[in-house]
Amino acid sequence: MSRRTERVGSLIRDILAELIQTRLNDPRIERLTSITRVDVAADFSVATVHVSVMATEARRKLTVQALQSASARLRSFMGEDLVLRKLPRLIFELDDSVRRGAEMVNTLEQLRAERGEPPDWESGDRDDPRDENTNPADGASAGAPRPPEPAPYAPEPASPQRSPEDE
Repeated sequence: MSRRTERVGSLIRDILAELIQTRLNDPRIERLTSITRVDVAADFSVATVHVSVMATEARRKLTVQALQSASARLRSFMGEDLVLRKLPRLIFELDDSVRRGAEMVNTLEQLRAERGEPPDWESGDRDDPRDENTNPADGASAGAPRPPEPAPYAPEPASPQRSPEDE
């Protein structure tokens, strides 16, 4: 994907996320629907919108169908905020990566529990404020190097303004 198609995809993702939450009042669309990514064709004719829906399988499919049936309306709304010579046709696809990731974490936690191991957050594998290596006096971990002292304030030299067209 070119840099321009990535930028347009990112803009479409942001615009559609807001439109779905604010302008669509379709009861078939689950509240926990998020756009994970948008892939834009090189000729800008099609944008594939990958959505994650936290619901049952039937509700996820229904949400994607509702979004697809509203695609022409969303495309029209999108044209109010996005200026392109040709607005891409929207195709909605279900993205199960978030759901699969959550299932994987649950499976790993179940395996740890079966082995009698503490959950990840108790074993110190992650930064946890309850970690026993934390010195309550200064909030730093024992044995961890201290961060450098901040430098005295000095204003940075002014840089010229850049527009998105400069990229």
